[in-house]
Amino acid sequence: MAEYEECIMRLKAAIETKVKTLKVYGDSSLVVYKLRGEWETKGSKLVQYRNLALELLKEFKDVTFRYLPREENQMADVLATLDAMFKANKKTNMMSIRMQVYETPVHCYLLEEEMDGHTWYHDILQYMRYQTYPPSASEIEKKTIRRIETGYFLDREILYRRAVTKFC
Repeated sequence: MAEYEECIMRLKAAIETKVKTLKVYGDSSLVVYKLRGEWETKGSKLVQYRNLALELLKEFKDVTFRYLPREENQMADVLATLDAMFKANKKTNMMSIRMQVYETPVHCYLLEEEMDGHTWYHDILQYMRYQTYPPSASEIEKKTIRRIETGYFLDREILYRRAVTKFC
């Protein structure tokens, strides 16, 4: 029911801004397929929400629905974050937002080399693989590497940081 309420709220907002062509990308297969007419709607409250949504859809010249699973819908997360950051009214001029899509995840660009030409985690990786320390490491530095190493694990060639997961 909450999915329908959100859908109706967004349809009303699109009508207020005089949008005529609407492309709906939804991560609720239930709502998308029911509004497309591919699935039957049961339950009196849900039928009322669906009918209201269908009535609002008549205000648009062209409407398309596409189901987009949540894990594939990163753009919606970005837009929702931006929506929460800005409060706009009809008199506000908004600057355009330029977005770029990179083929490589952003965290791959953040790996910088240290002054010795190695990545920051090189000593940890060497210790985990071969139980060796850098040649000039002091006893304190060796102890630090052993302590830090416990926070990571190695899966083949990839070093992962251990995370503490709390369950309710």
